[in-house]
Amino acid sequence: MESVPKLPEENQLANEELFGHPKGLYICFTTEMWERFSFYGMKYLLLLYLTKYHLFSDGAGLEVLGAYAGLVYSLPVIGGMLADRYLGMRKAVIFGGILLCIGHFLMAVEGHQAIQYAAGTELISDITLSDGTTLVAGTVLTETIQIRDLAALNIFYLALALIVVGVGFLKPNISTIVGQLYDKDDVRRDSGFTIFYMGINIGAFAATIICVYLGETFGWGYGFGSAGVGMLFGLFTFLKGQKYLKGLAEPSDPQLLTEKVLGPINKEQLIYLIALMSLGLIWLMLQHETLVFAAQQVVLLAAGIGLIGYAAFKGTREEMHQMSVLMVLIASTIVFWALFEQAAGSMTLFADRVIDRNILNIEIAAGQFGSLNAGFIMLLALPFAALWVWLDKFNLNPNIPVKFGLGIIQAGLGFGVLVLGSNFPDEAGKMSLWWLVLAYLLHTTGELCLSPVGLSAVTKLAIHKVVGLSMGVWFLAMALSETLAMRLGQLTAIDMSSPQGMDIAQTSATYIQLFEFLMWTGIICGAFIIIISPILTRGMHGVR
Repeated sequence: MESVPKLPEENQLANEELFGHPKGLYICFTTEMWERFSFYGMKYLLLLYLTKYHLFSDGAGLEVLGAYAGLVYSLPVIGGMLADRYLGMRKAVIFGGILLCIGHFLMAVEGHQAIQYAAGTELISDITLSDGTTLVAGTVLTETIQIRDLAALNIFYLALALIVVGVGFLKPNISTIVGQLYDKDDVRRDSGFTIFYMGINIGAFAATIICVYLGETFGWGYGFGSAGVGMLFGLFTFLKGQKYLKGLAEPSDPQLLTEKVLGPINKEQLIYLIALMSLGLIWLMLQHETLVFAAQQVVLLAAGIGLIGYAAFKGTREEMHQMSVLMVLIASTIVFWALFEQAAGSMTLFADRVIDRNILNIEIAAGQFGSLNAGFIMLLALPFAALWVWLDKFNLNPNIPVKFGLGIIQAGLGFGVLVLGSNFPDEAGKMSLWWLVLAYLLHTTGELCLSPVGLSAVTKLAIHKVVGLSMGVWFLAMALSETLAMRLGQLTAIDMSSPQGMDIAQTSATYIQLFEFLMWTGIICGAFIIIISPILTRGMHGVR
């Protein structure tokens, strides 16, 4: 039979697609993969670096991690707004990528390791304290003191500030570009976001294996430096692949950016200048977690009310309902991520102190357990994407609110596994690593029910003109949950030099008490979302 020649439109479509999806998806996939490589490579080293190298207490280390993680997900609400109104997504991603490269490479500056002198120690040489006071040889210390490299720590906080601002520009906009590549009713949207999400986790998996190994084996600077190399690859990929974005990421009004506002400085340059000037404020806030936590709550509440108000006055009745449902779904994610993000905090310390990390006579670094989540997503992302499509053929695909509820319940059950495993310690009082593996598996299946579906829901339920800001609010909710997660983790803070810290059974009991609370929190909140799902579904007006 003679084949029917393709029409010009069909030829153009074939040239713009790869494996059934727009080629731009794979540019975003690769860019985000390398950005996440740099991000997670640094994140899972951070708490161990602070507590082992700079000798921060558990509580102090978790405060820094909480402030950092909270800010790194707060700034996207501003980055998304600036991209919507002025820069466009392409310029925002490039500027963010540049800041990230600088920040990650500055993280490689270690300085000298902190030294601790216990109370009762007689000094054998003079030492100078952080405030400039000198204690002469022969002095018997009346309290424990620590000597830290303050210059290196100041560079460390500056590096974190650059990363925070860089992620603020890059993170919401790369996700929004993915949504723009598909029509609103395109059935491939959820699958496209799941594929994109798999790219994120390929980067995260490689980072938590490579960067953590280099950092703990050869020196922290090697781990952090390798994360910076990954970000360079990501920025290069995005620059080379801009043509496949089909102009969807350009500024809405290019002429607006060229308008002069301060002498020779135009609006675009002013945005970059203000972003750089904000580094000082971020540097300060990283050292004061309480300011971050308070600001997150105020900004999240204001942004949520603002978006609903915008929908009420500028949108249709249906858009108002859809935006309200989106805000409820975003609020529910705070519970999920507060549980899930224990991974880089209490669960990492739990792995370091309570888990038997030897397998086949090979000791696994505590931070490397973070790769389990990414590894499971690499295995399960495509099956989950196919599962939703297959279930949809039989009208059995759970609606978005039910998927959210299932995700939160599974996060709670992950902690339930650790509670159960605590009843079966070995002779040394440690738990088998397989309990932790199973916990990460349940957290991952919960994430796959909620996170990629949630990213897609933002682009479908938000009004088009504020979709970037809406994506920023999604990440702002994650920011609040990150800080909340670290505050919950502080309930398990242990002084490892004390008798309690030396007793594995007591240490384990401290963590399990928190994990049991998190288990019931996840199960109850997830069930509540499923119960009210019919109401939420009606408010979505046919969006699936």
